[in-house]
Amino acid sequence: MANYVDGFVLPIPKRNMGAYRRMARKAGKVWREHGALDYVECVADDVKAGKHTSFPQSVKLKPGEVVWFSYIVYKSRRHRDSVLKKVMNDPRLAKMMDPKAMPFDGKRMFWGGFKVMVRV
Repeated sequence: MANYVDGFVLPIPKRNMGAYRRMARKAGKVWREHGALDYVECVADDVKAGKHTSFPQSVKLKPGEVVWFSYIVYKSRRHRDSVLKKVMNDPRLAKMMDPKAMPFDGKRMFWGGFKVMVRV
């Protein structure tokens, strides 16, 4: 059975990177406790603006911000749905889900679920 991955991309103000990292560590622990196989948060290091599309353009990156690319691995879509339901009901994350408490602009975040098609 192939894995399933939730991926997301978001802009983080550089001044809020510490706060976001703390939030991500907490969220990652909750996701893993509820069954996620892996939880990874990555900050852009070699990401340039493109002519037509790019990571910076995708989140309408502003000066003083950096792009984060993150993903969570599950056994399957069904497993993801089960884990996500538990995560969204976990009281430890309730405060973090408040848009006013987020250390980034959630309106410029995007995400989606993906079937793993090739793994070498």
